[in-house]
Amino acid sequence: MLSLSVTSEIFPLVKTGGLGDVTGALPKALASFGVSTRTLVPGYSNIRRLIKDQPPLLVFEDLLGEWAALYAVSVHGLDLFVLDAPQLFDRPGGPYVDEHGQDHPDNWKRFAVLSLAAAEIAVGSLPGWVPDVVHTHDWQTALTSVYLRHMDCETPVVLTIHNIAFQGQFSAALLPLIGLPATVMSTDCMEYYGDISYLKGGLTTSNMITAVSPTYAREILSPRFGMGMEGVLNQRKHILRGIVNGIDSEIWNPATDPHLFTRFDQKTIGLKRLNKTDLQNQFGLDNDDGPLFAAITRITWQKGMDMLAEAASEIIEGGGKLIVLGQGDKALEQTLVETAQRYPGRMAVKIGYDEETAHRIHGGADSVIQPSRFEPCGLTQLYALRYGCVPVVSRTGGLAETIIDANDAAMSAKAATGFQFDPVNTDGLRHALRRALEAYASPRHWRRLQLQAMRAHYSWERSAEQYAALYNMLTHRRSPARSKPVRSLHS
Repeated sequence: MLSLSVTSEIFPLVKTGGLGDVTGALPKALASFGVSTRTLVPGYSNIRRLIKDQPPLLVFEDLLGEWAALYAVSVHGLDLFVLDAPQLFDRPGGPYVDEHGQDHPDNWKRFAVLSLAAAEIAVGSLPGWVPDVVHTHDWQTALTSVYLRHMDCETPVVLTIHNIAFQGQFSAALLPLIGLPATVMSTDCMEYYGDISYLKGGLTTSNMITAVSPTYAREILSPRFGMGMEGVLNQRKHILRGIVNGIDSEIWNPATDPHLFTRFDQKTIGLKRLNKTDLQNQFGLDNDDGPLFAAITRITWQKGMDMLAEAASEIIEGGGKLIVLGQGDKALEQTLVETAQRYPGRMAVKIGYDEETAHRIHGGADSVIQPSRFEPCGLTQLYALRYGCVPVVSRTGGLAETIIDANDAAMSAKAATGFQFDPVNTDGLRHALRRALEAYASPRHWRRLQLQAMRAHYSWERSAEQYAALYNMLTHRRSPARSKPVRSLHS
């Protein structure tokens, strides 16, 4: 089976969060189930270097008024289609924001062009390669299915929601500029409070919708977590599935991780303390026997970083230390930095993100904290489990799905892997931190938690099998003959 995955980011080439990790790992895992995936990605500056001196497979003279070319490249075990439209994607900053942290003003066009290119590939514009199924991710590529339906193409589309808070909402005045008819400006397609929403367009035209955990799939049907899309999702809940994300167990493996000071596994977990010492030296923290907590996260309200700033004193007064790695809201960044300044030798904050430091934190910290107010899946806690880094998490979304709370029953059953807290507020977080500090005070209990965490199995194998089953179901449902001839919007 041939699958076309369409995404705005993919690890290790471009990543701002879990989306990139998923789109980088899932194609490899799907191969074991007979699915061959090509991933369409924008030609950002670093990706354009991969196609240097190569001939294009296809040239688009007019994609919404823009010239673009399509290239094929294989790198890091991934088969990619690269959409080279330098005027849209080869620019300073990140995938969505400029070098000053502001949204690119033409994001509406950049990701409409990417989606339209995907639709053109799906209808056969590329000789010799036509996918059996298309898999889109979040609002940035959700327009693909809208374009396909207006090309009278029945190729099934799966849309995965990684975070429904981001919806691609733009002025309805842009509708003529993205090449779609006025009929999509309706409540059963793209109309959203007088604007257009790319995500809503995808939700209303895809054949299957997945969320990145079963709990999140249930949560987004409610006003609290649906972010205004709960009505649309309830109308389509018969095609909504929750499939928990996995992790790339080759990249995230403490026994082979090249970023660690000392590698270890379940049998040699005692070596983890050497990584802890190295990590504390790197961040200028005291080298004592107190527990080392860490947060590797976007620094935002969603991630509960304001609560962590308030609860940091619980860790410090309990004899612990804290490292925060991440970036996001400037005011919250400053709050965390100022908090760390009050606790020299006990708390450190590094604004920014890099993979090597993230690996070293997992390898050396005793516990990772994720106090998210909502969390579709979360991957940090899964990486932490792999490294015997006991998670402290809020009871929401994928965090509730993947971490077993260290209550008395779970500890007696030798099943506990971390600490959950609810209600999701500062008091709840403080209570969970106190529980973690108490557990750490008993080396025997803490070691048991670490080993139980490391035994948890969250590779992509089971999740990929579920996606492959969805693909097969959708392609078998597809009628052998199309009701209408497929046409390009530009034919």
